[in-house]
Amino acid sequence: MQLDVVQYLNDFMAHVMPYQKEIWHAIGETFVMVGISIAAALCLGLPVGTLLFLCRKGQLYENRAVFSIVNGLVNIIRSFPFLLLVVAMIPITRMIVGTSLGTVAAAVPLSVVAIATYSRLVEQSLLEVPKEVIEAASSMGASTLQLIIKFLYVEARSGLTLGLTTSTISFISYSTVMGIVGGGGVGDFAIRYGYQRFENELMVFTIIVMIILVQSIQFGGSLAARLLDKRRA
Repeated sequence: MQLDVVQYLNDFMAHVMPYQKEIWHAIGETFVMVGISIAAALCLGLPVGTLLFLCRKGQLYENRAVFSIVNGLVNIIRSFPFLLLVVAMIPITRMIVGTSLGTVAAAVPLSVVAIATYSRLVEQSLLEVPKEVIEAASSMGASTLQLIIKFLYVEARSGLTLGLTTSTISFISYSTVMGIVGGGGVGDFAIRYGYQRFENELMVFTIIVMIILVQSIQFGGSLAARLLDKRRA
């Protein structure tokens, strides 16, 4: 039986190895799309989520008009079917990057979803910060920027890290369907080389790659969140 397993693994790798160049290229495309979306989540999603928190009812800078507008936009984007969003954003994508096809172009709608997704998780994480922390910061005369960076983000750093981890895994899942606009990636490779050519070994291999990638991100994110948890410090 052991020989059968070894023979199966040899046959499996014999099917996979001829495509190693395409596999690495697909993994690289996935990293580009997900990397751009993570950058968008941090650069724009984090401030948007913070704005939602500060402007919501009962918070320091309560502003119903701003909160309603931003909250509505976030909800619309998050509730929009992703594939339809990708298609609907083709004109905007073409305006931003000059084309609607390719890995970078595919990262545009993915980044929009990333901003909306992470901003909501940021808001939820900041809501867990005790009000006493905000009151203490205000009593010490902290500016808005100091309140956000030195108090809110410090207190919520564990939740923010977990939120980014969860978001990143979602971005990877979304990236698997970006072949519809020529974005490539691991999902597109699995469809074109595995499913359409009836190469089941390639399908299985790409699934294994995705599982390893997701589990690694989840482990790293959870570990970082535990280390950053102020309650365990």
